[in-house]
Amino acid sequence: MHNKDKSEFPFEFMKISYYLEVKEKIDKILKDKKDSDVLDGIIEILYSTFEKYNWIGIYFVKGDNLLLGPWKGENPTEHTKIPIGMGICGSAAKTGKTELIPNVNQDNRYLSCFVSTKSELVVPVKHSNKIIAEIDIDSNVSDAFTAEDVNLIEELAKNKEFINIILQY
Repeated sequence: MHNKDKSEFPFEFMKISYYLEVKEKIDKILKDKKDSDVLDGIIEILYSTFEKYNWIGIYFVKGDNLLLGPWKGENPTEHTKIPIGMGICGSAAKTGKTELIPNVNQDNRYLSCFVSTKSELVVPVKHSNKIIAEIDIDSNVSDAFTAEDVNLIEELAKNKEFINIILQY
């Protein structure tokens, strides 16, 4: 028997439909455009839709490094080139696994970009079982990212049109 208050169900439904709307907007951009502006458009949708997303960037794997591509946030990061294996982003690129960090101050791998950052989500983008890029999202809120956030960004990272655009870089 579930003790969950039934008043939570409408909120959960609204939250799920909100994420589905964002996914539909991203899918539309991916289908309508086939150039590098797509990445800027996707980042803009995510940044403007989710208040808790304070910085979003796409890093491309080039040799033994991650190189920063399109990004959106209040300030630029000094970390435009990150060696693979260094920091949370470098770890995600090395292992190929999503990194969900609820409190960056408790993770000794964190490369401090902004004093205000409290949590981070990094999702690798793969092509033919090789890491080709990653999506990095910072938040000024501790434990900001939900299962829905992770699912949304992981689905984006697996999207064939998105991968094809990443391969153009």
